[in-house]
Amino acid sequence: MSTKTYDAIVVGSGITGGWAAKELCEKGLETLVLEAGRPITPEKDYVEHVPAWEKRFRGMSERKQVSIDQSVQQTCTGMDEWNSKFFVNDKENPYTMDPDRPFLWIRGRQVGGRSIIWGRQTYRWSDLDFEANLRENVGIDWPIRYQDIARWYDYVEDFVGISGQAEGLPQLPDSRFLPPMEMSCAELVVKDAVAKYFPGERVMTIGRCAILTQAHRGRAACHYCGPCSRGCITRSYFSSLNSTLPAAQATGKLTLRPYSVVHSLIFDPKSRKVSGVRVIDGQTHQATQFRGRVVFLCASALESARILLNSTSTEFPNGLANSSGELGYNLMDHCMGGGARGRIPGNEDRTTLGNRPNGIYVPRFRNVKQKHPSFVRGYGFQGGGWRQTWARGMDMPGFGADFKQKLKTPGPWNFDFYGFGECLPNHANFIELDKQRVDAWGVPVLKIHAQWRDNERALLKDMSVTAAEMLSAAGAHEIEPFVEDNAPGLTIHEMGTARMGRDPKTSVLNAHNQAHDAKNLFVTDGACMASSSCVNPSLTYMALTARACDYAVNQMKRGEL
Repeated sequence: MSTKTYDAIVVGSGITGGWAAKELCEKGLETLVLEAGRPITPEKDYVEHVPAWEKRFRGMSERKQVSIDQSVQQTCTGMDEWNSKFFVNDKENPYTMDPDRPFLWIRGRQVGGRSIIWGRQTYRWSDLDFEANLRENVGIDWPIRYQDIARWYDYVEDFVGISGQAEGLPQLPDSRFLPPMEMSCAELVVKDAVAKYFPGERVMTIGRCAILTQAHRGRAACHYCGPCSRGCITRSYFSSLNSTLPAAQATGKLTLRPYSVVHSLIFDPKSRKVSGVRVIDGQTHQATQFRGRVVFLCASALESARILLNSTSTEFPNGLANSSGELGYNLMDHCMGGGARGRIPGNEDRTTLGNRPNGIYVPRFRNVKQKHPSFVRGYGFQGGGWRQTWARGMDMPGFGADFKQKLKTPGPWNFDFYGFGECLPNHANFIELDKQRVDAWGVPVLKIHAQWRDNERALLKDMSVTAAEMLSAAGAHEIEPFVEDNAPGLTIHEMGTARMGRDPKTSVLNAHNQAHDAKNLFVTDGACMASSSCVNPSLTYMALTARACDYAVNQMKRGEL
């Protein structure tokens, strides 16, 4: 057991763990960051420019299963032969689920966590989101509103660097933007058609993303090489490894300890605080403990809840900070996969330069001004225009010189609208410990119970209809609406399980992400969410984390923690 008592302990080094480390260190706290996985050296581990012919399976998509130990992880379309090392070994990190109701848990255990491989789409919530539960009597009311978090959005955006276009939409507040990336000629055709045929309802804009379009805070602008999920040696996209952890390290206050699998937290009933963290060394499997004055759980929504469920005591037999009985419940993920694709005629003489690491976005338009009769909440579309390359020859008839000549120029322009919808909080979607099964470090694994329900299914169906409408308005040919059958978890936006709320009887955390039952414990990852909105959640996690750190340090200065 370490004899040192740290000012702060942060569990996890991903999106929120990196922000907690930065904020706490910059505010003068001696901070220990515990990461379950290995360290990452960008110069060695980032592999964005390793050519396909140097890979065992030549990067062929049908041979994506580069390891039999990653049966769940390989269901993620973002995993390939290059970046599979940034996804967990499923045999070492098992979990239990109902085979008839699968939940696909996509994870990354390394310094930087999933921030190395995330999609980088960054959108603010609005009060349409924060007030939805109260307005519709679903779940519980959020204890905060947009005005409580707006300046923290500003704060993290100034550091992260968000490229995008201001649109002035009340349902999707504008960020502090760097210059937007440009749309292609085919995308401009669709954008203009959407504006013409759906005025005042639907808007198509460029995606808002945490990728630099100009030099920012010592990081270089994106050079449009394309394979972001394999690492970014120029640090042009935001990750904790690229940005927040180096900022924390620069203070001299950071101790980063990889290979530290957190087993549980230690609760002191006399002080009613968390006094320390139990850790299993990831390499030696030896148990140890670390002490801290304040603890931030940033391990991801399911891992943070798992740690709390495993932190039992006489006072909390069903998990630490669980006097409400809500710990582990109301698991959410965005439902994705409704949409349409089609062929956009014209512009065959034009092509793109480079590989833009971003797509278009259509913000939510359902249940914004008018109530829809079939469902509540809404969805947004990501996607974009693209041209078929010479690889289309695999499916084309032909042979010889004439055939090769046809493949020298790109194929026709295609366009995809791909929807992401809001999942309602539901008590029947939950996690619990499977006490009959442990992971490679002897920690009880999770048993996950989750499924889509009628409202999510209705959203997916409507996505296919409205996407086809917009393509038709743009004059697209060969329009194909679709509704995919994607399991919960696969969107990788899992949240809930330790929700914020106003009442300790119905929630785990208060308005500052502080546990009702242990005032020096904060949970700022996706576990804290009381609803899911329909936009990518990481920007909100970052803003909540910065806000909670500010609150915690002020409380410590006042002697209240």
